[in-house]
Amino acid sequence: MSTNRPAAGGGREIIVTVQRFGKWIDGFDTRHTVTGATLGLSGLRVTAEDGSLAVCELPLWGGGPSTPPEGDTRDLIDAFAEQALKPYRVGVLLARRRGFAVGVFTGDRLTESKVDSSYVQSRTAAGGWSQQRYARRRGNQAAHAAGKAADTVHRLLATNIDDLAAVVTAGDRAAVDAILADPRLAVLTDKLAPPHIGDIGEPKLATLKELPKKFWTVRIHLTEPPD
Repeated sequence: MSTNRPAAGGGREIIVTVQRFGKWIDGFDTRHTVTGATLGLSGLRVTAEDGSLAVCELPLWGGGPSTPPEGDTRDLIDAFAEQALKPYRVGVLLARRRGFAVGVFTGDRLTESKVDSSYVQSRTAAGGWSQQRYARRRGNQAAHAAGKAADTVHRLLATNIDDLAAVVTAGDRAAVDAILADPRLAVLTDKLAPPHIGDIGEPKLATLKELPKKFWTVRIHLTEPPD
């Protein structure tokens, strides 16, 4: 998976899977000629002869090492690439109105999971008392579904939070927020890895297994001098 789009404030936002990062940085060197690199809390910054700058971040790493390593440019780039490929243990919550999926990955391998569905009534066009009755029923169903999902998130993720490098969320943001509002899940807050993944299918096992292609990535902000 790769993404290349305009970035807020200028430049390009490029997202590549960790497996493709080495190839991408080699291509950057070929096009621009790398002259330096720094590796620290802000991630990896790679500068080039023509003034181009690539700021590379690994969301699952939490921003960088506590003690930046020493070495020449190639050593620092290799250290970042090696860290990107580390098989992090990551918790995942995927939720939509009609169901949820919770999983734990080691690298891109799903090691634990629970997928479930709940009935939540669709909105109705009826008015007056009927509309209010449907709204109450729908709200009760949604609350029950969120509580059921929260139980699973607590069991699989919250109770093992110290073993997780990060927690990734996906699906419908309102549904995810409703689940995470459970007080037992407050321990997940500091490990939530941005961004929330909205462009994902229904909470099924097959969808869950494909998610590492979207979260096990390197995010690159590339700025280049004008032509």
